[in-house]
Amino acid sequence: MPAEPAPLIVTAVIGLADAAALDALRRANFPPERNHIAAHLTLFHHLPPSIGDELRARLAEAARAPPPRAWLGGVMSLGRGVAYRVESPDLAAIRADLADVFGSLLTPQDRAGWRPHVTIQNKVTPVEARALHAALSHGFARRPLAIAGLASWWYRGGPWEPHSRHNFA
Repeated sequence: MPAEPAPLIVTAVIGLADAAALDALRRANFPPERNHIAAHLTLFHHLPPSIGDELRARLAEAARAPPPRAWLGGVMSLGRGVAYRVESPDLAAIRADLADVFGSLLTPQDRAGWRPHVTIQNKVTPVEARALHAALSHGFARRPLAIAGLASWWYRGGPWEPHSRHNFA
């Protein structure tokens, strides 16, 4: 465990080819001074550092299953940004199980319901966001998204530091 406790973030690990394509879009459209991490799919934004060992064990257990089926289901407006909506009942079930276990520790943001997405652009003007939304929406077709595993990260304000990673069976 790191010297100073820090909140934990939980993400789904996106398969290599999909991650590379999504991250290329993110690098091309996210303000560079704010883009400190690769494209990602967040399950939980803030869990207490005190549950690090239990979280690692729970993620390892969940990853013993086959990879969850998932799709990029559409382009979402974030107002000042754009994301791809992710559809995955399988991943939603994994998240729901973890939320049941850690329910009393969830922040309001993580209790408020889960809108799975991969952010491609954020913190831009609404005009820029609408333009990218239109460009990505043009000809968009729902497509599979590979989910390779689950990961947790220490959050210390900048780039995330790895805590654990667990590939699906």
